Amino acid sequence: MKTIRLTTSQALIKFLNQQFVQIDGNEFPFVEGIFNIFGHGNVLGIGQALEQDAGHLKIIQGKNEQGMAHAAIAYSKQMLRKKIYAVTTSSGPGSANLVTAAGTALANNIPVLLLPADTYATRQPDPVLQQIEQEYSTAVTTNDALKPVSRYWDRITRPEQLMSSLIRAFEVMTDPAKAGPATICISQDVEGEAFDYDMKFFERRVHFIDRKLPTERELKGAAKLIKASKRPVVVVGGGAKYSEARESLIRFSENFNIPLVETQAGKSAVESSFRNNLGGLGITGTLAANKAAQEADLIIGVGTRFTDFATSSKTLFNFETTKFLNINVSRMQGYKLDAFPVVADARTTFEALLPMLDGYSSEFGNEITSLKEEWLEERDRLSKVTFNRESFEPEIKHQFPQEVLNEYADALNTELAQTTALITINDTIDRDSIIICAAGSLPGDLQRLWHADVPNTYHLEYGYSCMGYEVSGTLGLKLADPAKEVYTIVGDGSFLMLHSEFITAIQYNKKINVLLFDNSGYGCINNLQMDYGNGSYYCEFRTEDNQILNIDYAKVAEGYGAKAYRANTVEELKSALEDARKQDKSTLIEMKVLPKTMSDGYDGSWWNLGVPEVSGQEGTQKAYELKQQKLRNAKQY
Repeated sequence: MKTIRLTTSQALIKFLNQQFVQIDGNEFPFVEGIFNIFGHGNVLGIGQALEQDAGHLKIIQGKNEQGMAHAAIAYSKQMLRKKIYAVTTSSGPGSANLVTAAGTALANNIPVLLLPADTYATRQPDPVLQQIEQEYSTAVTTNDALKPVSRYWDRITRPEQLMSSLIRAFEVMTDPAKAGPATICISQDVEGEAFDYDMKFFERRVHFIDRKLPTERELKGAAKLIKASKRPVVVVGGGAKYSEARESLIRFSENFNIPLVETQAGKSAVESSFRNNLGGLGITGTLAANKAAQEADLIIGVGTRFTDFATSSKTLFNFETTKFLNINVSRMQGYKLDAFPVVADARTTFEALLPMLDGYSSEFGNEITSLKEEWLEERDRLSKVTFNRESFEPEIKHQFPQEVLNEYADALNTELAQTTALITINDTIDRDSIIICAAGSLPGDLQRLWHADVPNTYHLEYGYSCMGYEVSGTLGLKLADPAKEVYTIVGDGSFLMLHSEFITAIQYNKKINVLLFDNSGYGCINNLQMDYGNGSYYCEFRTEDNQILNIDYAKVAEGYGAKAYRANTVEELKSALEDARKQDKSTLIEMKVLPKTMSDGYDGSWWNLGVPEVSGQEGTQKAYELKQQKLRNAKQY
């Protein structure tokens, strides 16, 4: 056996350079590069190995461990899970900062390789700097916090353990059914220890991502359910996007006159302009999609987890009359809602079903077209919302008193409505631009109002809805598709929570565009508390003397080195967007938008929340009564 003597870290980097994936006959490297923040624990191990020979890996210096991991996650998601970045951090707080990002990757089924440093395997100098101590076990370290948010987790305490651990990690990351974060914690002394590794371990290794074929039994069962239905509806989830099922979905929908509705992860798997695409489903869904789902007698879930937002907390469908058919590579997801499961690749399954359904047509007739036209009229109305100081009609059920809205208009020097600004952006930027969002009221507006007319240009992290993902993720988008304009659509609350990789984008001349919606507060949660009978309580950004905060975010961006704009009118916004497109460096457009000018839920958009059973507030009492009423008709499993 031929061997080569390497440190654990050198062996890691050598191995990463030799990992390839093959999908549909196309073969390419799986690991594009490594994000890093060096500290004790990884700088003398992995840092030395990268400096000595990084191979083809691109090395990017991050500014916050969570932020750079989010950039890596967004990259993998935009690349449809075909490529990844690895992430290396120091021990202690550096690795702890990965927990939120790992949860984000796990909730969204996104592969990413996390390489946090760990404490000493020998324990000789324990407790080392930044090491936690537990009385019940010396073996516990900060990295144990990553176990529940990792699809695969391991700790390396000897150099030779790296070999089996890496093979297992890559098996998990390249399996469409299990894809998620793989965490390999490497003891910091072991990172520098050497071992005589088998040379075969470093040979070119190809991971085949084959399309799982449906069985004859599954196809016959699916075809039987569809033929027996009169009003089937297809729910397009993220798995449809990763399967690249666009063309087969369109043919299926057109051939059998079946409407498509979308989850946040599935939006832009099929372009919004497709005539049978009725848009977002559920709590943040369109009126058209929710109406179709409520009338359906068969729901065909395609690569979806059926989260509470898509199902309106399992109240959207008529469970007495509606059956479910789930097409998913994950057996666990396929069983949801007591469905008939087809555990297979989405594109392959639809291609196989097409000839089996020859002659079938739903009874929707022209209703799909009329539902879509009705919704487009509502979208047009929301594009023209204007502020009136005397009797402003907001888009949500509850509102500030008129004088408070006027106070915001004066304090922020704006009368711009959020829906108007959002649709203006949609109508102005290039059609093939990619947008990203994650949290607040903006995801609801985007799922309802955004027209994604080019596939895979809508990037929403709504599995974890992680505030702070937005700006960091935009860097990942730019790395994935450098030729396109990329835009983060972010609220001021999320921007304040984390935007460190904006600086990384500027540092590496990766142009991103930050579209900052500033309503001086956590507007989405403020809506939530007021919708359920509470007052406006600690969700507005106010000073101790009750003055509305008016932060100059444009000046902050200018200080970082970005091109900044202030746009508080439609005209200013259009002008800023057009100029930003011409820039060769990162930009930020600050928009002061009025609170309570986002879109509201439509029919079927109820959300099950922890409403107090006992309250002296009438609005809360009514919300609790409504909850009990809804739960009587909700599915419990």
